Amino acid sequence: MTTHTLFLLFLLSNSYLSFSLSLSQPDSRALLAFKSKADLNNILQYHSSPNSSTLSFCHWQGVQCNHHKITRLILEHLDLGGVFGPNTLSRLDQLRVLSLQNNSLTGPIPDLTALYNLKSLFLDNNRFTGLLPPSLFSLHRLRTLDFSYNNFSGPISTGFINLDRLIYLRLSYNRFSGSVPPLNQSSLKTFDVSGNNLTGAIPVTSTLFRFEPSSFSSNPGLCGEIVHKECHPTAPFFNNTTSSSPAAAETLSQSAQMHGGVTGLIRQPYSKKHSRKAVVIGFSTGIFVLIISLVLFVATVKKNRKKKRGSDFDDLNSDAMATEEVAKVMQMEQERELEEKVKRVEVAKSGNLVFCAGEVHVYTVEQLMKGSAELLGRGNLGTTYKAVLDNRLIVTVKRLDALKMAASVNKEVFQRHMESVGGLRHPNLVPLRAYFQAKEERLIIYDYQPNGSLFSLIHGSRSSRARPLHWTSCLKIAEDVAQGLSYIHQAWRLVHGNLKSSNVLLGADFEACITDYCLTVLANPSSFDEDVDSAAYTAPETRNPNHQPTPKSDVYAYGILLLELLTGKSPSELPFLAPGEMLSWVRSIRDDNVGEDNRMDMLLQVATTCSLTSPEQRPTMWQVLKMLQEIKQIVLSEDSESKLGTNVIP
Repeated sequence: MTTHTLFLLFLLSNSYLSFSLSLSQPDSRALLAFKSKADLNNILQYHSSPNSSTLSFCHWQGVQCNHHKITRLILEHLDLGGVFGPNTLSRLDQLRVLSLQNNSLTGPIPDLTALYNLKSLFLDNNRFTGLLPPSLFSLHRLRTLDFSYNNFSGPISTGFINLDRLIYLRLSYNRFSGSVPPLNQSSLKTFDVSGNNLTGAIPVTSTLFRFEPSSFSSNPGLCGEIVHKECHPTAPFFNNTTSSSPAAAETLSQSAQMHGGVTGLIRQPYSKKHSRKAVVIGFSTGIFVLIISLVLFVATVKKNRKKKRGSDFDDLNSDAMATEEVAKVMQMEQERELEEKVKRVEVAKSGNLVFCAGEVHVYTVEQLMKGSAELLGRGNLGTTYKAVLDNRLIVTVKRLDALKMAASVNKEVFQRHMESVGGLRHPNLVPLRAYFQAKEERLIIYDYQPNGSLFSLIHGSRSSRARPLHWTSCLKIAEDVAQGLSYIHQAWRLVHGNLKSSNVLLGADFEACITDYCLTVLANPSSFDEDVDSAAYTAPETRNPNHQPTPKSDVYAYGILLLELLTGKSPSELPFLAPGEMLSWVRSIRDDNVGEDNRMDMLLQVATTCSLTSPEQRPTMWQVLKMLQEIKQIVLSEDSESKLGTNVIP
């Protein structure tokens, strides 16, 4: 190498170093500017002098650099007293982690637009005030935010919805007001807005539904299904005017009679002295229209969106948080991104078993194929087997019939739908654990439910006579199924589409769990070969093959299921009776005493309302669930008063 070449290299290296140092100078000035505003007690020993190295700021307290630029600034538990001045730390364009937690900083948060690389921001346990800056919601790489225990005010911005990489969000114990935004990031694992002044109904999104009521506590104005608190209390569906008297089910409204249905009810003339009027469930009234509108507004849910992950997985370790709690969050995200990468690789390979919702891979396709199989049943979509694997694990495998699938359901469509449906998790849904597809072969794997189906429980074996269940069992099963359906409708905006007693299974504790949910959209309706019982569950408006199932058609099927549960009769055996005759017919089948008769009447009224011919006249599943819970509350109240009365009798 010539002397001339060496000289050029020397000049270039010096130029690069000078360029790097010049770029790092704004970082040091930003730190000094921040100290001048935030450190009024002169705790931080940040000084710039002609004798010190230009890069000495990288060794200052709480500072970490990468390529001469500040990437992490951790200034915790220092009792810093001052303000987070504008145009100070916001100059650190390579900053990934900023933690100022547990200090005494006051005032508002400045504009953060320039911190476009920021991933974690901890400002908790200070005295910050004002609104959160709008620029916060343009920082799309943010994963971890903690603003708890401050004095922030104003509404919680819907801008949080745009931060689609969030895994940790704490806004607790501030002065936020207004409503909870409908967050729906599937990545969100930690969420807390307790201790504020929030009001209104909490949106039932698939994300918010996962969190406990404690995440919303100490907000007296919040209501909704998640916190088990009724919004805008109205007159109860079943009015308990005299606790010691027997209950009487009133007639359906004139509207219900006009629109018809499977059954109708007429008022039963009980004694005026000992009567309790059930509310007329007529949806022609303006009150119920208002309730329905309110419920639909509250239950606005976005479908689970596919999250795009950046290519920065390899630098997660360099961004590890200083606090133990955040380190756990970062580890959780790391594992999640790794799972997603593995999943993408598996899906790319034809014929691999794909596990849903981050489930652990506990068996393979080969193990499934080698396991012993027992036929459980055949349905509109395929055949279901019980599979016992070599590790003694028992699963349910549904083999979809390729001839019954819609022509539009290719590999990609099937995969997207399974990823969406595979994310549903609720105590009253049988979990979909995995799926498999290769060429024309498609399998869906569920948890095995040991106690059979609701159909078998109701109807027994062919050699035994079907007999109605006790009304308390009917109420428990009815509520379980309503819980599961309400979750599908509200939290995920999906439709079951094939609800029937054979698709309600009984778990280890005899809890009712819905299966085969959300699969009918994959099928070709014209290929269905329904028997008379299955056809009886189909709502009138969806009997045309070109009509897709809707939430209201699920409600109709639920009404038929409830009638089947109460009577012990298969759907095809349910008579189409004139109004006033169904109640007498059901009572003639059952062997309840007078008190239980009255309670059963309330359940029958719910079933009849759900199975009205007009979909507009049917309630939503959320309303149905509230009716059932009110019946349960009435029963508990009556039983409590009955025991009290027995105790005072000498």
